Amino acid sequence: MQEPHLYEYAIIRLVPRVEREEFINIGVIVYCKELSYLDCKYHLNENRLHCLTTKELDIPELKAHLDSFVGIAKGIKNNHPISALDPGSRFRWLTAIRSTIIQSSRIHPGRAKDPAKAFTDLFEKMVL
Repeated sequence: MQEPHLYEYAIIRLVPRVEREEFINIGVIVYCKELSYLDCKYHLNENRLHCLTTKELDIPELKAHLDSFVGIAKGIKNNHPISALDPGSRFRWLTAIRSTIIQSSRIHPGRAKDPAKAFTDLFEKMVL
């Protein structure tokens, strides 16, 4: 019988006005050291985004930054120098505290037999 694996995750948040500290969950990052698993996914619901801001968000620029998060998580080497690091280092970089409009939550632990399924479940529960 397969034992559950320890994994860590963080929620990616969009903070349109950093000074107000209001945010919308837009993505998930999951890392499992034991399986060298790291994945990241986001979803932008533009109607929800505009509920928190009166200024116009530059959606293409926002998507470009989020695409770089995904590329770093997947280790796509031409995306960013951080992409060349090991999965644990990439996860720590992606979840580092930032004062920008794209931030991550604190890191939370979990246990699952299949971290990829946990990733999908977290994404559906916390983002969609």
